[in-house]
Amino acid sequence: MALSPMDVTQLAAVDAARAARVLSEVRSARLSGRRVPVRPRPVIEQSWQRMLRSGVDPDHDFRSGLLSREELERRRAHSPLRTVLPVLRQGLLSVADVARHIMVVADAEGRVLWREGSAPVLRMADGLGFELGADWREDVVGTNGVGTPAVTRRPVQVFASEHFVRSHTTWTCAGAPITDPRDGRLIGVVDVSGPLETMHPATLAWVESVAGLAEARLRELHTRSLERLRAVAAPVLARTGGRAAVVDRDGWTAAVTGMPYTRRIALPRPLAAGPGRLPVVGPCTVEPFAGGWLVRAVAGEPVPADGTRIVLDLRQPRHWSVEVTGAMGSWTYGLSPRHAELLYVLAVHRTGRSAAALAADLFGDPARTVTVRAEMSRVRRYLGAHLHHRPYRFREDAEVRVLLPDDPCDLLPHSTAPAVTRRRASAAPD
Repeated sequence: MALSPMDVTQLAAVDAARAARVLSEVRSARLSGRRVPVRPRPVIEQSWQRMLRSGVDPDHDFRSGLLSREELERRRAHSPLRTVLPVLRQGLLSVADVARHIMVVADAEGRVLWREGSAPVLRMADGLGFELGADWREDVVGTNGVGTPAVTRRPVQVFASEHFVRSHTTWTCAGAPITDPRDGRLIGVVDVSGPLETMHPATLAWVESVAGLAEARLRELHTRSLERLRAVAAPVLARTGGRAAVVDRDGWTAAVTGMPYTRRIALPRPLAAGPGRLPVVGPCTVEPFAGGWLVRAVAGEPVPADGTRIVLDLRQPRHWSVEVTGAMGSWTYGLSPRHAELLYVLAVHRTGRSAAALAADLFGDPARTVTVRAEMSRVRRYLGAHLHHRPYRFREDAEVRVLLPDDPCDLLPHSTAPAVTRRRASAAPD
């Protein structure tokens, strides 16, 4: 009797060895071009397709150089994940030794920054190259519990021969992405791994819930930091005439005076004190202020329309951005997955899209206009001067360019938006 992908997952919960044999047959058949006895789970099959396109060797593992101790410590010191390590340890390490698991925390580039848990399993991980400073991106080491969640932006469990590279097929892992709750950008992945016999169907839900607790902690810490900045800013703004705002180093607004509240003001990188122009504010002066910036609006004409260039860069997974260049200089803003999808659709349809059309493009449901309007409202906070509505579109007098991956099949690989999947499908080889 044929087994469905779900049946294999259920089988693994009661008979890991048999499930591993079935998946080994599936992997061998898929790689040799034969008919598979069981279809891989969709998330695994899609990952394997990416591996075949990118040329990852399924029979020989590849290990890029480890980070130096100095670079590892530098990344740890600058990673926002360091502030949620206590949450991850409390949630995951309490049973790791008993369950023969290890916890691995990697940054957005797939580099292993922390690794703790069962000592025997840590030694086994060493044999797989799953070491501190190792590069576990999907396109480097194949389908795995660190790199695949980073690409798909969803929790993923990889069991036995669901791993693309043969040397990893004695292993099981479950990983969940951790995103910045302020803007949805990926900041890392937390993974629980161990020998294949340690597989349990509840592991993925366990890891996902702890990742959610970590994101909640990041949200709480950000709120507290803005409250502290607001307390310092209040008396200063009370004495400031005209329009002004105090923002943190990333542009998140702590307090305003004389102007509407905007959740975030896009700041150029690097930002230097002095005169300039910022989205939403317009011509302004910028001064360092208590761990952030004091932005004072000044009178001035808007940026001339001619010469404005907007570049949407979608080439690198997890590092999408929009760059705006005009008469007053340029600035770049990192994009969340949803905003990357939105701006891609608007760049393709320069004549504009109604809310219903955008809802169909993004969700396959033209009725989801409320969600579209909410997202467009967020986009307009940093691109307001360069977008029109009714219909939604880039301003007609701006030059708009889209930088795509070399392989069109790698366009926004996480995305399930119909407009994006149609583009990927049209570029896929027959």
